[in-house]
Amino acid sequence: MRRETFRDETVDYAAVGATQAPDLLQYPPEHSIPAASAWRIGSGEERFRTAVDALLSWGALKGAGLTLSDVRPAPGPTYTGVSFDEAGNAVAPSRSDADQRFDADGTPYVGAGTTVTVHGKVGGSRADAELRVIFVIEEARRVGFALGTVGNSVVSGEESFMIEWRENDEVWFEVRAFDRPMTFWNRLFKTLVRRRRKALFAGYLRAISPLFHTGS
Repeated sequence: MRRETFRDETVDYAAVGATQAPDLLQYPPEHSIPAASAWRIGSGEERFRTAVDALLSWGALKGAGLTLSDVRPAPGPTYTGVSFDEAGNAVAPSRSDADQRFDADGTPYVGAGTTVTVHGKVGGSRADAELRVIFVIEEARRVGFALGTVGNSVVSGEESFMIEWRENDEVWFEVRAFDRPMTFWNRLFKTLVRRRRKALFAGYLRAISPLFHTGS
């Protein structure tokens, strides 16, 4: 089990981690537009492992048509605190950069504190941004991470991606987000933000589950 959290005051919004709030859709951060969707993408351990690998190698963002550049792991050794089992016994010691993983192109996998620059258009709107990985969760049956905006984006906010292999053997992919419009036109026409988010969700799903059809 690995749990990483990067604490740094360089994201451009205050409600860090709010995508994990159970009442996100009812009470989103001020002036932001929330969104959440979950999809069953298959069943079994192999499906879970394949989806996790795609997710942690930035597959969701790439599948949404975004180009990644300047992927920079957090400076200094990556540290994760000790985890505990149900009896309160320590089960996971701190780790270091020796655990850093890379894809076939040499791009670092998702890690807490990693900063990435993305470019592209989604739903007719610009999707350029600098993003930072806020946290990473790697458990036996649940893996995911959250991205927060650092700057140079038409919206400010956070999105989280989670893949869960449930006890009934089903594998589910969930994305949760909140977007605060930052430009005049996006504040005036919030439908642009919602359309952008819908297109992002569809792209993420196609990347993690290529056989899934959204009907759009």
